[in-house]
Amino acid sequence: MKKSLRKIFLPILSIFESGQKKYSYKESHRKILLVMGVLFLFLSAVSAIAAIVSSQMGGLIPFLVFLMVGLVCEVVGFLGSDRAVAKIWGSK
Repeated sequence: MKKSLRKIFLPILSIFESGQKKYSYKESHRKILLVMGVLFLFLSAVSAIAAIVSSQMGGLIPFLVFLMVGLVCEVVGFLGSDRAVAKIWGSK
């Protein structure tokens, strides 16, 4: 299942898994990335609810931004290599 999900999300993962430089990876970075992803997904849900309640179409912009950031964090956290997690943190 992980292989098929990695194929689906290959365009996202290839951005963060490219490169040959040394990287510094810590297991806590992956855990924090997953927590951040959940928080961004929660923010996207709250902003979508606020946009619906207020009937403002401009509220969809924060929803989309928070949703995309949350999805990238979750995809890299669950499916990405150690290099991808280190690269998203900017660890060298």
